[in-house]
Amino acid sequence: MKKLAVIAAVVCLFSLSAFAQTKTNFAGSWELDAKKSKLPEMSRIEAMTMNVTQTDKDLKIEQTTKRAARPESDGTGAGNRRGNWGGGFGGDGAQVFNYSLEGKETATEAVAGIPAASAMLKANLEKDGKLNLTSTRKFNSQMGEVTVTTKETWELADGGKTLKVVRETQSPRGTQTSEMYFTKK
Repeated sequence: MKKLAVIAAVVCLFSLSAFAQTKTNFAGSWELDAKKSKLPEMSRIEAMTMNVTQTDKDLKIEQTTKRAARPESDGTGAGNRRGNWGGGFGGDGAQVFNYSLEGKETATEAVAGIPAASAMLKANLEKDGKLNLTSTRKFNSQMGEVTVTTKETWELADGGKTLKVVRETQSPRGTQTSEMYFTKK
C-alpha cells in the first residue's frame, strides 16, 4: 500500500511539473478592437493587426498599424511633429519584432517611421501566463540622441480569444499609457 501511495505521489509531482512548464501561447492573427481599447489621443491609431508566431524559444510579432493623419497645426507650432513617439515604434506600415523567450536581449534595426533607429528587445514569460515585453529604442533627432522605452504586458482572456496589451511608453515627451484589446481572427 505504501509503494502505491509513493508511486501515485511521484506521478502527481511529474504531472504538476509538466503543467507548470507549459507556456502560454500567444500565436495567432490578432485585430485591435479600437472601441474597447483605451488609446492616448497622441497615438492616433485607427487600426492595428498582429500576426504572432511562437515557439519554445522565440516570439515573432508582425505588426501593421494605420494611423490618422497628423493635424496641420494646432496653433502651437507642433503640427506635423505631434505623435511621432507615441506607442509602438511610431510609424504607419508593417514592422517585425523578434523576441527571445530564453531571457536574451535581441537587436533590431531600421524601424518604420524613425530613420536610423535601433532597438533592444527583451521578453519574459511569467509563470502566471503573462508576457512582459520591453523595447529600448535609440535614434538621432534634432535634439541629439533620443531614447524611447516601451513596456508591454500581454495577457490572454476569454479562453484565448482576447489578447489584452497594457503598454507604457517613456520618451522625452513624457509617459503614455494605453490598454489595447485584440480579438483573434
